[in-house]
Amino acid sequence: MQQAKVSSVRGIFGTLFAAVFGISVLLLCSTLAMRRAAESVERATQARYDSYLLADELRQSSDDLTRLARTYVISADPKWEKQYFEVLDVRNGKAARPSSYQGIYWDFRAADEVPAKGSGPAVPLQELMKKAGFTEAEFAKLREAQQNSNELVRTETIAMNLVKGLHEDGKGGFTRQGAPDLERARAMMHDLDYHRFKAKIMRPVDEFLQLLDQRTALAVAQASEQRSTWANASLVLAVLLVLSVAALLGWGYRAILAQLGAEPAQVRGIVERVASGDLSSPVDLQGVSSHSLLAAVARMQRALRDVVGAVRASSDSIVTGSAQIATGNADLSHRTEQQSSNLQQTAASMETLSETVRSNADTARQATQLAGSASAVAERGGEVVSRVVSTMEEINGASRKIVDIIGVIDGIAFQTNILALNAAVEAARAGEQGRGFAVVASEVRSLAGRSAEAAREIKGLIHDSVGKVETGSQLVNEAGSTMADIVSQVRRVTDLISEISAANSEQTTGIQQISSAVGHLDHVTQQNAALVEESAAAAESLSQQAQALIEAVRAFRLEPAA
Repeated sequence: MQQAKVSSVRGIFGTLFAAVFGISVLLLCSTLAMRRAAESVERATQARYDSYLLADELRQSSDDLTRLARTYVISADPKWEKQYFEVLDVRNGKAARPSSYQGIYWDFRAADEVPAKGSGPAVPLQELMKKAGFTEAEFAKLREAQQNSNELVRTETIAMNLVKGLHEDGKGGFTRQGAPDLERARAMMHDLDYHRFKAKIMRPVDEFLQLLDQRTALAVAQASEQRSTWANASLVLAVLLVLSVAALLGWGYRAILAQLGAEPAQVRGIVERVASGDLSSPVDLQGVSSHSLLAAVARMQRALRDVVGAVRASSDSIVTGSAQIATGNADLSHRTEQQSSNLQQTAASMETLSETVRSNADTARQATQLAGSASAVAERGGEVVSRVVSTMEEINGASRKIVDIIGVIDGIAFQTNILALNAAVEAARAGEQGRGFAVVASEVRSLAGRSAEAAREIKGLIHDSVGKVETGSQLVNEAGSTMADIVSQVRRVTDLISEISAANSEQTTGIQQISSAVGHLDHVTQQNAALVEESAAAAESLSQQAQALIEAVRAFRLEPAA
């Protein structure tokens, strides 16, 4: 059973590419998400560290204030008092922050190893803590520590003013001048109450540090967990991508193999056999889809085998047909030559007939003239009856001449009849093309018969005239009436001669038409001869082309070798 219709190679690779591309996009997205999670971990860690530095700065500033205040009350050196208030100014944003303030600064400043003025911006510590994202609970602890620190600062300020001999004026200031009280100042900076104040400040700071540590540790843990989640997802997608690529490649191989119908080498071998002219080898299509390349090659092979077989049969038929055409052309050429020869003979006969007709026309004109003369003589005969006897001899001589002329006319009519008969025979031999010529020849023959009949009638009349002349001497009294008859007969002769002349004119026209038809037939015959030669050449060329076609398809093998 044939498989279902397979997809195209483009569709197969398109599906493979789409699947791999989709998984790759997912893997890329997962990798980017993992990278963002790692960056979040890094930011959370950095925020944890920065927050710790800010909190440590608060603690360190408290320690620096204690150390500077104690140093001042011991040494009474104003430098330490100045640094004390500088610490407060930097923490409260009243002075510029040193560039390395979050490191060890005031210890180096006490030894004059760092510059006195900072180069950074003047920003309160609490403002920096807000920017760092400290929570409200953390700020509550800081405010508590700040308030406690302010109380300690108040104690330290009193002690440092005692060193200068300045006492409280009851209004919050130190305007009351007195003797310096170094012992009291030192006691205030070192007694148990001072340490209790210090512990009171550090307790909310410690709680703040715990809250800060919990918050930042949780943020780092959440970011780390998210990073681990995306890392695991990326690993799963990578494994899925590898497995999918392997599965898709396997499916693609089977799909392409179904598209081809067989291994590419096998299909190529079949195509090469077909290209070499071997159309006899069968193609095994067992289990192959009808839409595969192998099935298409098999259909192409069968179609080529049918076409080559048909071409061979057609070529043989063309060779046979061209041979028959060549034979027919040879026979037609021979018949055309015979027809051309017959037409030439007919043309010569028509030329002879034309000459005869022209001679008849001349004779008819002479007869017309003689008839006119006879009519004039007959008319004068009525006037000169008295001279009939003397002129009878002249009439007798003229009558004999007329008899001779009538004999000539009769001979011409006889010859015309013979020529018309010959023309009819030639027209019959010419077949369909000579039908018009046969009609004309029949008319000429009819006219010749009429001419002969007229000549016989004239001859009879002349003989009658001669007899009457011989008996003229006895019929002088009847000469008048006889002369009238003679005039009438002469007029009849004139009419007959006119008819002969008209018949000659018609014969001339008919002969001209026959000559034109014969010339046209000769021209057509020459054209037919040329066409016959061209047809023979075409038949020969067709035969050669058929032989070449047979040689061309002979390279194909349609049946298996024995």
